[in-house]
Amino acid sequence: MSRIRFTRRLPAAVAVAGLALAVAACGGESSTSSAGTTAAKADDLKPNADLSQQSLQVTVWDGYTPKELPEKVKEKLKVKDMKIALHATNEEAMQKLTASGDSGIDVAFVSGQYAQALNEQGLLEPIHAELIPNLANLYPEATQLSYDKGNKYSVPYTWGTTGICYRSDLAKTPVTSWNDLLKPPAWADKKVTMMTTERWLALPALKALGYSVNTDKDDEIAKAKELLLAAKPHLLGYDDTTFGEKLKSGEAAMVEAWDGWCPTSEKNVKFVVPKEGSDLWVDTMVIMKTSKNKEAAHALINYILDPEIHSWAAANINYKVPNKPAMEKVQVPEGSLLGIKPAELLNGESIIDLGQASTKYTRLSTEITAQS
Repeated sequence: MSRIRFTRRLPAAVAVAGLALAVAACGGESSTSSAGTTAAKADDLKPNADLSQQSLQVTVWDGYTPKELPEKVKEKLKVKDMKIALHATNEEAMQKLTASGDSGIDVAFVSGQYAQALNEQGLLEPIHAELIPNLANLYPEATQLSYDKGNKYSVPYTWGTTGICYRSDLAKTPVTSWNDLLKPPAWADKKVTMMTTERWLALPALKALGYSVNTDKDDEIAKAKELLLAAKPHLLGYDDTTFGEKLKSGEAAMVEAWDGWCPTSEKNVKFVVPKEGSDLWVDTMVIMKTSKNKEAAHALINYILDPEIHSWAAANINYKVPNKPAMEKVQVPEGSLLGIKPAELLNGESIIDLGQASTKYTRLSTEITAQS
């Protein structure tokens, strides 16, 4: 099974992150309601529209969809054209999508909390379920995501959780807790990596302290900072992309990891969700309100939700997809993290957008990684 490395959550410059994550600060329920009144009504969209008169522009992470997707879509949906634009990070996508005027993007792939921020700013077209019959393929759990219950403005593409990936042959004691990373035993001292991406840097400390991953309380974030600073001298380093390679080589014995990036196909590599709990992350597809090709945009999402198409993501990038018939098409090796059940994933806490409070996590990440 191929493993493609993404920078899907790596932080951009602080200024860009602040712009992206503060989008929701003016939002809340009133913005969501306003978006619904100004977006196209269902009656304005034509289920039998002539898609040959429409084109599609999509922004997505590199390698996150099949290279031949544009050709397949043009053949299947008969759209005039389909172009793919790439973004390296959520922040980069947000910069595109929140710029004044029409970005020209019809469909964007962004993580759940960013979809929430876009919707609260009134930038997303509501999802018209009657134009996406393949929504029926989603697991029931995929319709109950806290940032968008009922998939009102986003459709989940991939989902997973975060935990500890470790070498069982090097572990001298059981690995069960986030404190195993934060206060590593002697066998793992200086052989541990943690992430620098803002919300995931904070996650182990917040969960170890019994706090919500979405806390915006200054005192709780301060206590998490103390724990992270105390852990720093015992780390090999911070690593968001190559921790799996370090683990395989033995340079690292234990790493914080997204489930799909833990190389459990390797002998002696194991993954555990710590007893204090973890997150549920989701990457989504959204339709921009400014799109002039809304019927084609809905048709594209419907096409991606076809089991033959959607199963590609699980088979090729090792991320679970929230599509029951698609997952049934994937051969899941024994012990593979692709076997995690939706109900288990929902035990994790969904990361949501925190508006202006998100800058607290930007500052935390900067301060932790900058201090010697």
